[in-house]
Amino acid sequence: MGKTILLTGRPRVGKTTIIKEVVRRLSGQAGGFYTEEMRERGRRQGFKIVTLDGQEGILAHVGIKSPMRVSKYGVNLTDLEEIGVAAIGEAMAHKDCVVIDEIGKMELFSQAFKDAVWEAIHSDKPVLGTITLASHPWADHVKALPQVTVVVVTEANRDRVAQQVLDSFEQ
Repeated sequence: MGKTILLTGRPRVGKTTIIKEVVRRLSGQAGGFYTEEMRERGRRQGFKIVTLDGQEGILAHVGIKSPMRVSKYGVNLTDLEEIGVAAIGEAMAHKDCVVIDEIGKMELFSQAFKDAVWEAIHSDKPVLGTITLASHPWADHVKALPQVTVVVVTEANRDRVAQQVLDSFEQ
């Protein structure tokens, strides 16, 4: 069974930056996706999914009318599943490491996403991801799995976490 490291912490503390740094420095090939804010005139309007091979989709946006909502954002399950879930599957099949940024409230509306995360964590591939700091029954269960290490990222430790993750994957 592979090793899974999930970063958690307050929003904007640097979790995705750490993921990108680890991917850049990994000795093997990584696949999967990360999320980025979508901003217009300095204001956050939503979030996009960006796969490590360059595909993009909209995860959530203020302009999306959806029954699945987190705060002011409507969640786009179509792009999450067609781009994000597909990227997880592709990484499990063809890459050395699976990246899942992030396992959060928006993503957890999708059963296909939860199934893909579960399969990745139980595969023989190392998994690097981020997970919600807030309590959520499914996320809490994942955090408690024996093969999962949860690292709380803070302003005090964020400059050291990328190297710690790389060291852990090399053991």
